[in-house]
Amino acid sequence: MTAEFDLFVIGGGVNGCGIARDAAGRGYSVALCEMNDLASGTSSGSTKLVHGGLRYLEHYEFRLVQKALSEREVLWSNAPHIIWPLRFVLPHHKGLRPAWLLRLGLFIYDHLGGRTKLPATKTLNLRKTAPGNLLKEEFSTGFEYSDCWVNDSRLVILNAMDAAAHGAVIEPRTKCIGAEQKNGLWRITTEDSQTGEKKSRTARMIINAAGPWVDGVIDAATEEKSPHNVRLVQGSHIVVPKLYDHDECYIFQNEDERIIFVIPYEQHYTLIGTTDRDYDGDPGKVAISDSEIFYLCDAASEYLKTPVKNSDVIWTYSAVRPLVDDGASKAQEATRDYVLRWQSESDSALLLNIFGGKITTYRRLAEAVLEKVEVKLGPKKAAWTIEAPLPGGDFPMDGFDDLLNWVQEKYPFLEVHQAVRMLRAYGTKVYALLGDAAAETDLGRHFGNGLYEKEVRYLMAQEWARCADDVIWRRSKLGIGMNNNQVSELDIYMKAQNEDFSRNASA
Repeated sequence: MTAEFDLFVIGGGVNGCGIARDAAGRGYSVALCEMNDLASGTSSGSTKLVHGGLRYLEHYEFRLVQKALSEREVLWSNAPHIIWPLRFVLPHHKGLRPAWLLRLGLFIYDHLGGRTKLPATKTLNLRKTAPGNLLKEEFSTGFEYSDCWVNDSRLVILNAMDAAAHGAVIEPRTKCIGAEQKNGLWRITTEDSQTGEKKSRTARMIINAAGPWVDGVIDAATEEKSPHNVRLVQGSHIVVPKLYDHDECYIFQNEDERIIFVIPYEQHYTLIGTTDRDYDGDPGKVAISDSEIFYLCDAASEYLKTPVKNSDVIWTYSAVRPLVDDGASKAQEATRDYVLRWQSESDSALLLNIFGGKITTYRRLAEAVLEKVEVKLGPKKAAWTIEAPLPGGDFPMDGFDDLLNWVQEKYPFLEVHQAVRMLRAYGTKVYALLGDAAAETDLGRHFGNGLYEKEVRYLMAQEWARCADDVIWRRSKLGIGMNNNQVSELDIYMKAQNEDFSRNASA
């Protein structure tokens, strides 16, 4: 019996989509299912950073930090539209970690990961620099270091798009409801989350990249109840109106030994996060608590001259991180590294489970998975993603301003902030989206906050968007500036488009 696919990937987060992309590009036949929208879970709820994790050094996770640091410039070069450098200001708090320890940690951070393009750490006199103007007078000395920003949900979408371009079958809103072994193959049953339609597929191997639901997939594919493999840790963030005009970020230490970030966000806002607390419940229903909002406001206000109040918060988001359960006493101390584990050593039971991981190391994780795939299924093409741009990222790392100038010349009707937003989302794919539009009226109906019909249709045709939330929270963050009526009108429009598509497909 011949399998329909070499690999069947369960989970449409960054790990699942990254694996599907890498495998399809090497010549394996791949299918991926995700029970909700792509990037609808953990992968859209991060702090949006490609970073080594400075605080992980305190827990002696040097291998993880080195691996993550070495990926920063690789990912930046592959996707310079959604990933770019940031400078972080770390004020020295006299009551917490000593200055010599911060200097030592940053020295290691600078030299551990093969940094070539990102600028090195430097010491700041906070009373004589712009970032210090925002801080209370007691913070006179600080350190400035480099990491990178990433639009996390778009990173997932772009990996899925590239996987599909290499032949992978990508099926969002399709839940794996069962898997059984027969004649050395897996028969996977899926169900369309909207229509209830069931399908049966065969594959030589299952890759379980279901994140917080990884143990549930194991239960569905085996007769025995799986052990507790992951530790669910809730991380929550708040968004407030823009706190300052410069483009640097802050990393603040707290008395509980945690840190939070304060980061410019979506041109008009400031992002503050994250929390770290154990979570026990349905990962799909996670939401920020009042105590987390108080915590983040208080932690930021410890440093800022102008306090951040609960009433300033205009949007929040939360996600559950599926960390490897390594027995750490505190959620913040649990490792962020990943573990790849076969469900059985038998060659007839090719089910590979993925536990843990962080967004920065997703590409390395995919390569590690493919090394295991090659051993079991035989090698095909060589590893390839280290120098392969993601869709829209085929321009130089330092070429964003040149691209922006070109777009403004070709589409002069776009306001600067709109052109920046679209380029940061689509890169060179913005030409496929806008086409020969010569005026704002060519963009079609305006749904609010700069979202036009032409962009919605592109997202539906090219990026699996099916409802308003897909567009305004995962393909973009335009929902922050839209009201309920605008969102409702967008949903009605997209529902009608979906029905038209279904009628045409069945005709």
